[in-house]
Parts: sequence; structure tokens; C-alpha cells
Amino acid sequence: MTIDNTLLLAVTTHEALAYIWYILLAVLLTGYAILDGFDLGVGILHPFVARNDLNRRIVMNSIGPLWDGNEVWLITFGGALFAAFPEAYSTVFSGFYNALMLLLAALILRAVSLEFRSKIGSGRWRTLWDMLFFLGSLLATFLYGVAVGNMMLGIPLDPNHEFAGTFLGLLNPYAILVGIMGVFAFALHGSIYLYLKTEGDFQESLRPVMWRMFFVFVAFYTIMSGWTFFNLPHATETFFNYPILWAVPVLNLLAILNIPRAINQRNEGYAFISSACMIAAFVFLFITALFPYLVPASNNPANSLTIMNAASSVKTLAIMLIIAVVGMPCVIAYTAIIYWTFRGKVTIDETSY
Repeated sequence: MTIDNTLLLAVTTHEALAYIWYILLAVLLTGYAILDGFDLGVGILHPFVARNDLNRRIVMNSIGPLWDGNEVWLITFGGALFAAFPEAYSTVFSGFYNALMLLLAALILRAVSLEFRSKIGSGRWRTLWDMLFFLGSLLATFLYGVAVGNMMLGIPLDPNHEFAGTFLGLLNPYAILVGIMGVFAFALHGSIYLYLKTEGDFQESLRPVMWRMFFVFVAFYTIMSGWTFFNLPHATETFFNYPILWAVPVLNLLAILNIPRAINQRNEGYAFISSACMIAAFVFLFITALFPYLVPASNNPANSLTIMNAASSVKTLAIMLIIAVVGMPCVIAYTAIIYWTFRGKVTIDETSY
């Protein structure tokens, strides 16, 4: 084998490994968005659907055994991004530092609220943690959406791929719109999940909530889709290069339309599957709009971080792939066991939250 052939093989292997890890990151992000999406949605709805303390405990216990396992997907995603694309990790975390600190605080508030709320029977104590549980869920979801919106637009980067913007600059109208749409998408997802986990009068009170969340979400979804299509031409470039990919937005639309159909037919399980497919399609559309970039630069495309120039070495990516082959089945098995163990309707006893 000549030196040129050896070099060609190395480059090809590096490219293949980089794209494999891009796909694996998308899988992790999809799993997280679907699973943590409904428990964030339940937290957003918490003060609006629970009429008494028993209802509030049912709402919290519907996600109590699951929420921390759902966030394993986020932690795995962050670890994989750090090892596979360290420069992209560095740029994103330094650019979104203040936002990420707020996100971390929001996620901690949710966790602490779940654990502390029922430790004392005082009404004021429980009201405090109820409010913090809601605020943590709302803020975390909104920040996720703002981050997605800014990545779609691109962020200002200098030639060294360092963030050259400001925190307030991230709060632009498009990113805020994506953040609001994300809140109602997760609230819709959470309302369907909560319906499936409850029974009796409380369950029936959730039916109009599902309808309201659906119509508000569709309104923001329509505005956001039109804004993206007409004002962000680079977001659809990959779709025009590979027309077969247009099947995904079509399937996404069909999944959204199937949600009211399933609710109307009282097949809420199908509605939940449809909302999960909708969220998976959103993640796919997001990574396709970014492709081949990981962190697009809004000021100069030459400053962007692409899949290739941000990837780790061949050796690192190959070792990580071996770890992923062993670790991913463990994460999936753990998730499946937890969901199977806590299947069925929520019941309240002395050990509940």
C-alpha cells in the first residue's frame, strides 16, 4: 500500500467515523427530547391542571420514577459531544455559558422540588415547591428552544471559532419564537402522557387541556415553519440537495394531524406515539438544517465548525465507538426496565412524592 493510499484510507475512516458520531448524537438527542419532553411538559402544566393537593401529587408522581433516567440521555449526549467534537463542545458551552447556567439551575430546581415538596405538610411549603417545579420546567424548555433557534440562525464566531456575540444577542425574535413553540410542544406531549397515567374525573379534566395545547402549538408551529422556510434559505438547502428528505417534513405534518384524530377517537396511546414521532421529526429537521455544520457562524461561514473540522482523531472516535456499542444497549435496557417497572396508572401511598 502506498503512502497516498494509506493517507486516503485514514481520511476516509476519519470522515466515516465523524459522520457515524454525528448520527449517534442525533439519536441521543432524539431519545432525550422524546423522554424528557413529556416530563418537562408535565411540569409546565402542573399549576394549571391540578386542582388540589392530591392532583398535584398525582402529577408529580406520574414522572417521579422516570425523570432522572430520562436525563441520562442528556448527560450521555453531552459526554459524547465533548469526546467526539471537543471544539464544538467548547464553542457552544463558552458561547451559551450564561444560558447553560440558567438551564442547570432550572433542572436542579425541578429535581429539588420533586424531592422536597412532600417532606413537610405545610401548605406554603408545598406551594413554594409547586411554583419552583413549574418555573424550572418552563425555563428549561424555553432555553432549549432558544438554543435551537440560535443554532438555526448561526452565532457570531471569530476565526478561532470563539463566540463573538453577547448573551442578550441570543434573545432574538426567531429564537424566542422557537422557545415558545418548544414550550407548547412539550406541554402537548406532557398532557397526553398525563392523560394516559391518570384515571377518573382528573383524567377527564385533562381532555380539554390536550385540545388547547394542540391548537396553541399548531399556531406557533405554523408561524415558525413559515419564518424558517422564507427567511432561512440555508435551513432547507440540504432538502433541495437530497429531495427524498422532504418525506420527513411530510411525515412530521401527518404525525401532527394524527394527534387530534387520535384524541377524538379516544386512542390517546396513538396520540402519544404521534407526538413522540413529531418530536423525533423536529430533531431530524434540526440536524438536517445544520448539516454539514455543527456550529454555523452567522458573521462569516468560513468561521463555522463543521462535522469534519470539529471531529476528534480517528483513534478517539474509534475507541468511543467501541464504548458506544457496549454502552448504548445498557442505556436502552435501563430505560426499558424502568418504564416497564412503573407502567400503569399512578397510585399514591406513603412512599410517594
